[in-house]
Formats: sequence, C-alpha cells, structure tokens
Amino acid sequence: MSLKGRLLYAGLATLVIAHGSDHHDGGMSMSGNMSETAGHNMTSGHADFPPNYFGYPDHRFSIYSHIALMTLSWVIALPTAVMLSLARSRYTLAAQISFLATHFVGLALGIVYNTNTPDLYPNNAHHKIGWIVTVVVTVHVSLSLAKRATGTSWAKRTTSRSYQELRSFIPITRFSLDTHQTLNASPYQPANRSSYDSGHGTDRATESLRSNSISTVTDGDIASPTEERRRLQDDSFDDEPLTSHPHQGRWAQYGSKFSIRTHIRGAAALRVWYNVVDRIILPFGFVAICTGIVTYGRFFEGSAIFSGLAHWIKGGVFFWLGILTLGRWSGCFGELGWAWNVRSKNMDQKWRPTAEFVESFLIFFYGSTNIFLEHLGGWGGEWTAQDLEHLSITVLFIGGGLCGMLIESTKIRDLLNTTASDASNAIDAEVEYEEYAKEQALDTPDNYGISLNPIPALVIFLLGIMMSSHTQESMISSMVHKQWGNLLTGASFARGLTYVVMYLKPPRSVLPSRPPTELLASFGLIAGGIIFMASASDTVLGMENYQLDAMFMYTVTMGLVGLLMAWVLFLLALKGWAVRREAARKGRPQRVSPAMQA
Repeated sequence: MSLKGRLLYAGLATLVIAHGSDHHDGGMSMSGNMSETAGHNMTSGHADFPPNYFGYPDHRFSIYSHIALMTLSWVIALPTAVMLSLARSRYTLAAQISFLATHFVGLALGIVYNTNTPDLYPNNAHHKIGWIVTVVVTVHVSLSLAKRATGTSWAKRTTSRSYQELRSFIPITRFSLDTHQTLNASPYQPANRSSYDSGHGTDRATESLRSNSISTVTDGDIASPTEERRRLQDDSFDDEPLTSHPHQGRWAQYGSKFSIRTHIRGAAALRVWYNVVDRIILPFGFVAICTGIVTYGRFFEGSAIFSGLAHWIKGGVFFWLGILTLGRWSGCFGELGWAWNVRSKNMDQKWRPTAEFVESFLIFFYGSTNIFLEHLGGWGGEWTAQDLEHLSITVLFIGGGLCGMLIESTKIRDLLNTTASDASNAIDAEVEYEEYAKEQALDTPDNYGISLNPIPALVIFLLGIMMSSHTQESMISSMVHKQWGNLLTGASFARGLTYVVMYLKPPRSVLPSRPPTELLASFGLIAGGIIFMASASDTVLGMENYQLDAMFMYTVTMGLVGLLMAWVLFLLALKGWAVRREAARKGRPQRVSPAMQA
C-alpha cells in the first residue's frame, strides 16, 4: 500500500469524523446496485481481513469529501457554535447555520456514496446514531431560528401602545419577574440586586418586605407608588381577575395575560433545552465519530464487539478526562473550585463535589458495573489468566474509587480529627499557654481549603503500569498497549507533582492558578485515550493488514493531540471573548484579570 493510503488509514483511526458515510440500508435512497459493485477488488493484505470501505476502490471522491466536510462541521463549526451559545452571543445563530449547512452537504455526499457502494457493514450503529444526531442538531438550530423570530415579534409587541395600556392592568408576580430577569441575563454577569430591591429593608420586619409593591421603571415614565402597587402585585393577588378597562374586553385582557405567562414558561423550557443540548452534543458527536471510524474500517463484527466496546469506551473516557483537565487548567468550573483555585465566597454554602470526588465516583462506578462484564468475550468457557487480570483491575477500581470518595467526605475528615480536637480543647483550657502560640496551634492548615487526593491518579498510574506490561497476542499489540500505558503513567506523575505544588503553596485566589503540570497530565490523558482505543484487537489487526507499525500510529497521534489541545484552548478563549463582548454591549463591563493588566 502507498504511503498516502497508510497516512489516510492512520488519520481515520484517530481523526474525528461524523455521520452517514458507511451504511447502506434504510432511508433516503440508501439502496444501490449491489450486483455491479460487489465484485470489485478490495485491497487487503491479510487473508482473514474482510473487505471494507477503506479498501473499496470506487467513489473515493464522495467518501473523502464526506469525511472532510464532517470533520469541518463537527470539529470546527459545532464547537464554535457551542461556545458562542454558552456565552449567549448574538453570533450563535450564524455559527449554528454554518455548521448545519456544512453537515447537510456532507450528509448528502454520504448518501451518494452509500447509493453507489455495496453494504459492507450491515446493521451498523453509525447509521442510526448519525440520523439521531442529525435530528437533534436540526431541532436545535430550528429552535434558535424560532427564538430569534419570536423574540423580534415579542419586542415589537411590547413596545406598542396597546400593550403598554394593557400592561398596567396585568398582575405580575415576583416569580414571573425573577424568571424574566434570569432568562434574559447573562450567566456570567456579576450578581446584583434585583431591580425591585432598593437595598433597604433586609430585615423581615421592615416595611419594604411587608409591602405588596415592587419598584420598577418602565419606558422612561416613573410611576407613583400607588400605580406601581396596582400594576405589580404580589403572589397572593396573582390569581385574581383582571381589573376592568374601558377600552379592553375581559376576554382580551385574559388572553394577553395568558400570552405573557406562556411566553415566559416557553422561554424557560427553551433555556433548559439549550443548557442540556449544548453540554451533551459534543460527546454525542464524538460517539458518532467513533462509530463512523468503526464502520469505515469494518471493525468489531460478531464477538469482537466486546473487545471493541471495552477499549473504545475506556479510551473515550480517558480522552474526555484529558479534555476536562485542560479545561480545568484554563479556568473552567472555577466557581466550584475545580480550577485549582479558591471557591468564591459569594456562592451559597451548599456542598459542592470536588473534581477529585467526581473522578473517584466515576472510577468506583466503572469498577462496580464492569466487574460482571470481564468474561463476556469468553462466555461459557473457562476463565483464563487474562480474564482474572482484568477482573483484578475492576476490583482495584472499586476499592480505589471508594477510598477516594471517603477521603473527599468532609464528615469523614471531621471524624478523623476527633483525637486532634481533644488535644485542641486541652490547649484552649491551658491558662499559661501564650496567646499567639495558642492561635497558631488551633489555626486551620492552609491546605484544608483545596482537595489533595492522589487516589484517582494512583489508580490510573497502576493501570498504566499493568497495561504497559500486559501480554498480548502480537508484538504490535504489545507495543501499542505499552505506549498508552506509559502515557497514562506519565499523566499520573504530572498530577502527583501538581499535588506536591499545591501542598507546598495552596492557592489563595479565586482566579485559576494554572499549574503547568496539568498541561502535561492533559496531554498524556488525551493521547493515551486515543491510543487505548487503537489497541483493540480488530484495530491492531487492521494496522497489521495495512502494514502500519506501532510507532507510526504513535507519532501521528502525538501530532493530532497537539493540534487538538491548541484548538480547545482557542475555543475557551473565544467563549471568554464572547462573554465580555456581550457584557460590554449590554453595559455590564467584565472585570479584567490581573494577567491582562500586568
């Protein structure tokens, strides 16, 4: 096989592609002339390797164009649209339309390819998942268009004179006003008082809290307290009938009130949809991408599905853990204290899970659910030493995850301080004890404010060591396992260095501290996850079939991971720019970090 073909195959094993390139059966003219195309020569160097779309010689332009357009839409356009949507940017709709246009062109090329090629992978998962994500993103963008259209019409309606006349006779509750402000405010703006809170009367006995009125100013006209009390009533008056108006009938007033409530509730439902879809569409697209690669190479048919699921699910988890680690380094989830920072005191004091608690829970959940699945590949047969090795790994995950969650429990740590508390009481009762020394002895250690839990990193470290020396069926398979095992081991070392740095000098600012070791951990997790996926039995067989060695896959993956990390950082910076741009446009300038002022 030529070098061009080898490069393409390696890229397909690690690149991100999406939807509809490699299925034949089901919908939109997916049937083709099988008898004419099934007899073409399939390039294959292995006697047992089945014919696949990668080796199919015809209609290469259609499938290559489909791969390029789907990569452009799902790796470039969609993440850009998601970041703008999370920032509530006015450019969101344009980015979403660009993504959808690119996606549908790529989808059309995939349909053309399917129509003219044989069905080499019957009943594949990529076909079904591809159509599901297509429906989801189409509905998502359609709702954005509808929201833009209804928002424009609603703005015109609320500025009309008839609406302003009717508005003074429609009771508005505190809940409705709070909901309206919440839906229209940026999630990144500083917390301010409500527009009806004057700042006085915070005590429950004050007049401002006993009053039924809510201060407001509309359209530049300052209404008297009597008019405001009549216009904006409290919850107890919400269900009373509308006040009669000489120019409006009762049914017209009721219909307008119902329309306002429907608009607010509909906007709330749309916000929930957006918050959910914006956060799951990228992992969902990653699943579609992976199934596209599997179908294009015709991997994991029959009983090989168990090996494929085991390696690709685990590798995908490490891949996204690396993305999350890079996001934490960048400052994501800083309000929860996940960005190696101090949690803001302005947040409510409710318990929030630490990042290490989430990692420990996921490790425990994986081990507890996977312990019954390790023997599925050899169901009905004898347990082998390799099965017992895998079972031991799941037991490690159960124990390590449970230990990590207990360490993160504030109640457990408080109980562990029982003997130390008795000693502190004795010091407090000591009369001759110097005052300064007493305060210093009873002071809380600085590192109590940040989670220093190395157990998740230890579990990943041990997994990397075990897999790097795991006996495999071929030399290439052993080398690939050693590669991702070493990468996970390196990521764990980097996380351990992070804990050392944080222990010696705990963070004191709400701004992300950005330890450089986390960049190394992120790189190791992302690259290790991708090569983990490439170490499945069918994937290794494909590498051997097309004469690709382990180092070729390794070097290509390193280059792609470097580009991917740069792209993720750019996207997060784009989101920050969009947030500041929208805040400045609405007259709410954002605070510039000291790094920009230096």
